[in-house]
Amino acid sequence: MDPSSFFLTPRNVAHKQYEALRMYFVENRTAKDVSLRFGYTYRAFTSLVSSFREKLNSDPKGSLFFVDSQPGRKEAVATRDVKSIIISLRKKYYSVPDIKVALDASGHSISEKNIYNIIAAEGFARLPRRTRMVRQQLDQVQIPAEKSATLSFDPEVFKSSNAGILMFLTLIRRYKIDTVIERSDYPSTSQIGKTQSILCFLALKLSNRRRYSSDDTWCMDRGMGLFAGLNVLPKTAWYTSYSDRVKSAMNRSFLKQLHALWLKAGLLGDTANMDFTTIPYWGDDAHLENNWSGKRGKTLSSMLAVLAQDPDSGLIDYGNANILRKDESTVVLEFLDFYQGSVAKKNETLRYIVFDSRFTNYENLKKLNEEEIKFITIRRRGKEMLGQISKLPASKWHDVKVECAGNKQRTLHVCDTNIFLKGYDNTIRQIIITGHGKIKPAVIITNDFDVPCASIIRKYARRWIVEKSISEQVDFFHLNLVSSSMVIKVDFDLTMSILAFNLYRLLALHLERYENLATQRLYEKFVLNGADILIGEKAITVQLKKKRTLPLILETMENYKGQKYSWLNNKQLIFEGASYS
Repeated sequence: MDPSSFFLTPRNVAHKQYEALRMYFVENRTAKDVSLRFGYTYRAFTSLVSSFREKLNSDPKGSLFFVDSQPGRKEAVATRDVKSIIISLRKKYYSVPDIKVALDASGHSISEKNIYNIIAAEGFARLPRRTRMVRQQLDQVQIPAEKSATLSFDPEVFKSSNAGILMFLTLIRRYKIDTVIERSDYPSTSQIGKTQSILCFLALKLSNRRRYSSDDTWCMDRGMGLFAGLNVLPKTAWYTSYSDRVKSAMNRSFLKQLHALWLKAGLLGDTANMDFTTIPYWGDDAHLENNWSGKRGKTLSSMLAVLAQDPDSGLIDYGNANILRKDESTVVLEFLDFYQGSVAKKNETLRYIVFDSRFTNYENLKKLNEEEIKFITIRRRGKEMLGQISKLPASKWHDVKVECAGNKQRTLHVCDTNIFLKGYDNTIRQIIITGHGKIKPAVIITNDFDVPCASIIRKYARRWIVEKSISEQVDFFHLNLVSSSMVIKVDFDLTMSILAFNLYRLLALHLERYENLATQRLYEKFVLNGADILIGEKAITVQLKKKRTLPLILETMENYKGQKYSWLNNKQLIFEGASYS
């Protein structure tokens, strides 16, 4: 081919336009001549000239016909759309997995590798290793999250940084807690059903979130939304408005149904340990009473709550945050009514109640005795009583060996006698204990005359388990960070905390050799984990990241592989290990 003909007879469209425009502007030929020369209509060529002028004015340095080639993969449109979001999140010290979770929730599909490449190209250094509490205190970046709605369950893949809580779904289905929730009196909303609504609250409790008004990053985690069968969990305002519709009677009815469920599963014995806890409110509200807070060592404007726990399984069976000081002495009788109103058979009746001295008075102890309920409590020690104890002859005292933790024994000096109590109007058994590490002797009273002294002491000592559980509720479930002064709303929050606590106890009972771990340790060792979540046609696969305890988790979850979940579109849950940490 003659080189000159290449320029005179262009075959490429862009080349043809270039030669025509060059002839018009450089050689000053008329539009009519140029259009005839290159086969354009007059109108088509004048339009080409106008378009060229507009492009040249908008981008004088732009290459309209000659484009510099850039080697390597071209930047995808999806990457360009999220680049600014990724950079803003990184400036707030979000890690690559955290950024991936946030982008999945906002509907952006981009891999962690691409996120890392963008961050590296912008010159960001690697983040140092940080604790979970430090990561939770990161500044929030406002990313528009989707509105909560029932998940379509179409096949898809996404990441979650809180996928460990999905393990609790197996226990909820195994013990038919979902059925109890569906039969409860709790309300539903126009978009979210009753079961999904309660699971939304549980998702936050199980993942160790603080009070609902202080943090709403859960809206960015699709794994937490999947827990309730939603695309994402609702925002803060939804939780507040839902609590406004809950009544105390709903909580009592719900706890009664759970009580029947625990009994049927054989998780409750014949003994209940009871104790009070103070739930402080940090605002200024005159309608709240001042109650003593042992954790703070002073009286606080607060709500008084009561908890009852089974000493063997560790489950909390009863809770009520609506206690007034004038009604403290009747709480034990109210619990007895609750218990007896929940049982279907006589052999399921409570036999022992163990509580502190401030719980009730001698008149109510008399009523318990008439109901044939055995009780163990500690007697208040005045100056006169301490003087009488000091005058007891040596013949009244004897040594008793009591079992302690770790298969050890402790020798105590005790005086076991029967006395007559005014107000109780009957003979009662009194056990005075010294050598227990306290300055003052402990005085236990009970209406059980048959059980050996060591067993009575051991039974009362186990009441401290409920005090430990209250401490866990305060620390892990943030019971002292209530965001409302409305006792009814706090009572609902306490009920949700009780259910979440019991789920952790059930998980511990299913993990061999870890049944005595505290809630915080269970969360750190087993629950706190991220995962890739694959929604398939018949099953939802949760690929958990590598963790030291992962083999035990997978072995335990294998027992529930065939279960189906109605709020998950009747799909199965399959737990696997991911190929990365």
